[in-house]
Amino acid sequence: MVKLEDVSSLLQAPAPEQKVPVRTDSTYKPLHSFALDKQRSYKQQYGDMYFLRLAKIKPAVEEVASKAWDGTEIGGELAKRVDRVLDVRQGELCWVAGTVYMDMRLKPNILEDVSKDRWLSAPISSQKYYSDDGSDQIMLEDDSGRVRLVGELLNSIPLVTGCIIAVMGTENTNGEFEVIDLKVPDLAPQPERWALSKAPSAKSKSEDTDMTDSPSPNGGKKVAIVSGLSFSGTDASAYNPLPSQLFDEFVAELLPSIPVTLLPGARDPANASYPQQPIHTAMFPLSRAYASDPGAASTSQPGWFDTVTNPWEAEIEGWRILGTGGQNVDDVFKYVESDDRLGMMEAMCRWRCCAPTAPDTLWSYPFQEDDPFVLKSCPHVYFVGCQPEFATKVIHGPDGQSVRLIAVPSFSKTKEFVLVDTETLEVTKIKITSR
Repeated sequence: MVKLEDVSSLLQAPAPEQKVPVRTDSTYKPLHSFALDKQRSYKQQYGDMYFLRLAKIKPAVEEVASKAWDGTEIGGELAKRVDRVLDVRQGELCWVAGTVYMDMRLKPNILEDVSKDRWLSAPISSQKYYSDDGSDQIMLEDDSGRVRLVGELLNSIPLVTGCIIAVMGTENTNGEFEVIDLKVPDLAPQPERWALSKAPSAKSKSEDTDMTDSPSPNGGKKVAIVSGLSFSGTDASAYNPLPSQLFDEFVAELLPSIPVTLLPGARDPANASYPQQPIHTAMFPLSRAYASDPGAASTSQPGWFDTVTNPWEAEIEGWRILGTGGQNVDDVFKYVESDDRLGMMEAMCRWRCCAPTAPDTLWSYPFQEDDPFVLKSCPHVYFVGCQPEFATKVIHGPDGQSVRLIAVPSFSKTKEFVLVDTETLEVTKIKITSR
C-alpha cells in the first residue's frame, strides 16, 4: 500500500519509489461450446439427440465395461458382449450398453396431456418425479428397441433419462433384464492446465505477486461466482424495470475495475430452452459499453462485460471451467430419491453429459448433428448456480482427472456467494449480513 505522509498528500501523485498496487488482467478464453446459429429451426425430431448421444458415449462405456467384464465367469458361464438390446437372449449371461429411459408415473407426458379432456382438473404439481411405491420402471434402449431393467443393484445407483450405461446380467422369463453389475463412462479425458491459452511468464507472475494485495502470499487471483440475483424481478405477470436498472448500475460500477461474465438463468430475459443464449446487452445500457462488438468474431478477445450462454464453458487462468444456471441439476433432482446435489453433479461428470434429461423433461433445442451436452473433455471446475445451499468437493477419475464441484447458493435467498482461488482452486463462501 502507498504510505501517506500527511493529509495533503491525498491529492498528490505517488513518489517514484512508492509502489502502487495494480490489478493485472486474468487470462480468460470463452469456448462458445453452446452457442446456437442465428438461423435455427425447431421442426426436427428430438429423437435424433438420443442417437447422437449414444453414438458418442457408447464407445467409452463399452471400453470401461470390457475392461471390467472380459473373462468374467459366473456359475460356469462366461459373460459375453451383445451389440444391441434386442440381441439379449433369455438365460444367457451377457452385457449390453444403451440409453436409460425412466418410465415414471409422476413425470409429465405431453402426449398424455394433449389426449386428456380439456375439462379435467389440472394435475397436482410435484417437486419429484420419483415415487417410492415401486411403480417407476427403468428401461435400457438403443436403435433396436428397449428392455426393462430390474434388480436390487438399481436401488443404490442414481439413474435418469438420457444417461448412457452398460449393464451385465441375464434376461428372465418375464422378458426383464436382471442386472448384477453396472458401469458408466466415467470422467472424460482432462486437458492439461493452459491447454488453450499461454501461461504467464515467471516474471509476470512475480510482478503479479508483488503488486497486488492478495490476502494469502501463496494464493492466486480470485474469481467470484454469484448466482440467483433475480435482477429481472420475481413476478413474471407484471413488468418492473427497476431491478434490471439497479443491476445495470451496480455492474457498471464494477466494470472499470473487474470483468464480469453473465450467465442467464431460468427467470431471466433469455430463451427458456437449453442451451440458453446470452442475454442481449440492450438490457444493460450502462454496462454494454464494456462489451465486445456484437459483430466481432467468436475468436476475438471478449469484452470486460461478457454475456454468455447457459451452460457455459471457458478457460480461466488455464483451468477449464464448466458452469450452468442450475436447471440441469434441478431437473435431475426430480428423478432421484436423494437430495445430494453434489452427488448429482458428480454423476453428470461420470455420465459425460451435463444435461442428460434434455430434451425429455428439460426443454432443449433439437440438435441434429451434434449434442453439445456431451462432455468431450473433463473440466477442472464444475459449478452450478441457484442451489439451496453451498457445497463443494473434489472428485477424481481413473486416469488422474480431478474436478472441483461447487454448488453455488442463490444469493437472493442466502446472501451468499463463493470465491475460487485460481491457483489452488480452493473455495471460500462469503456471506453478506446486514447490521
